[in-house]
Amino acid sequence: MLGCMKQRLVIGITGASGTIYGVRLLEVLREMGTIETHLVLSEATSRTTSEEGGRPITEIEGLADVVHSDRDIGASIASGSFRTMGMIVAPCSVNTMSSIAHGIAGSLLTRAADVVLKERRRLVLMVRETPFHLGHLRSMTALTEMGAIIAPPIPSFYHRPESVADIVDQSVRRVLDLFAIEVPGIRRWRDSGSTPERAD
Repeated sequence: MLGCMKQRLVIGITGASGTIYGVRLLEVLREMGTIETHLVLSEATSRTTSEEGGRPITEIEGLADVVHSDRDIGASIASGSFRTMGMIVAPCSVNTMSSIAHGIAGSLLTRAADVVLKERRRLVLMVRETPFHLGHLRSMTALTEMGAIIAPPIPSFYHRPESVADIVDQSVRRVLDLFAIEVPGIRRWRDSGSTPERAD
């Protein structure tokens, strides 16, 4: 806990397909208003967002409380003394994942992730590229051994999604679950029985 201050969460968005996940995370957290978000975008994000018909970068940045340049290795989130709940990289490219796994902190995004690991905070990587070769899997193993959580946004269907937005929302809410951030509307599997229940 950060005393009377809002808790902080770092959100990284890379150039992997699926920038909608990072954008939706920012939207949900902004709607809640209880978490201070610190955003860092990789240089490839703007191209992917454009290719996918997503929002302009300026609009994405407008969803965050604080925006950091990926080149600013002296930013607050580059220091372990800057207290946060942890970091979510959504989506996470294999390039970013591999850099983090091998301690290559050449950008603010990978440096911030490295800080989260060294401070034993929660790092969640929504890896979006597939299929994986052995090198990718070994990087995932190394990261898991370091304490990171590999959480590919694999859709579930027991909540009976009716749109892409439903699928994205379920993935985003499940990732926020990993930080004990309760988001209204998530559908959970019942402890007994076979019918999903709505947690709102």
